[in-house]
Amino acid sequence: MKQLKYRSVFDIIGPIMVGPSSSHTAGAARIGKVVRRIFGEQPETVDIYLYESFAKTYRGHGTDVALVGGLLGMEPDDPRLADSLKIAHGLGIEVCFVPKKEKAEHPNMVQLKVSKGDHKLTVTGLSIGGGNIQISEVNGFKLSLSLGTPTYIVVQKDMPGVIAKVTNLFYEANVNIGTMTVTRESKGEKAIMIIETDERKEGFVEKIRQMDHIYSASYFG
Repeated sequence: MKQLKYRSVFDIIGPIMVGPSSSHTAGAARIGKVVRRIFGEQPETVDIYLYESFAKTYRGHGTDVALVGGLLGMEPDDPRLADSLKIAHGLGIEVCFVPKKEKAEHPNMVQLKVSKGDHKLTVTGLSIGGGNIQISEVNGFKLSLSLGTPTYIVVQKDMPGVIAKVTNLFYEANVNIGTMTVTRESKGEKAIMIIETDERKEGFVEKIRQMDHIYSASYFG
């Protein structure tokens, strides 16, 4: 008889959350929160494109309120999650949900397009079960970001030397970079670094935030 192995009890019972489905609620909230942390500020407009299962049941399973709650920085178990659409409206955030009929790479796929003035970001996320998520695209760049390994997402000004200074911090701390993706809005504007490392380093993200020309830095691990 094959023995099943679980990393934690949450692999069996799922995460603590508000809502009926870990994939449609907890996973959706986490996708929204990741997008907010990458964007680095409260957006003015949000366009949410839902695919397959998400498109069919996003209202009934609370995917809509979960995604918006995540964008507002809420956790899946935040009691305010059910009121996230009202809260977003009160903050002046325009939210548009667009169910799509096209086939997608995963049955629980969503693409979020957020903007504030000239600052724009497009992220595609997958809710893969049990509240776990993957980020498959950022600003048109394909990637496979599970956030299960130490991951740093840095938004910086696109100018010479910034990437070198950030990666030198990792070198000085003896932290090995496994993968690194860089994308930008346009020359001289905001750029995004996504860095996955082999080691966890507590408090390291604060050093990145204190550097010149860094708009925001987030750590997932």
